[in-house]
Amino acid sequence: MPNIGAPELILIVLVALVVFGPRKLPELGKSLGAGLREFRKVTSGVTDEFKAGIEAPNPQPVAVTTVTPAPAPERAQHGS
Repeated sequence: MPNIGAPELILIVLVALVVFGPRKLPELGKSLGAGLREFRKVTSGVTDEFKAGIEAPNPQPVAVTTVTPAPAPERAQHGS
């Protein structure tokens, strides 16, 4: 992931200011922050579940059942 320095950050803020205007910019920042917090919360939950699944001491075996198809019904032959 590339590093974003001060010049790039200033350019992004200026473009956002021009595109969205000064009144919408704080609202946009709040929405972006809330979205990032939700994303991090979900990804950390998935990561925790994944780690817990890997660290499980002895997973229980899964029972496998086979299903045998029923025989096809015999077709009556029509004579001419």
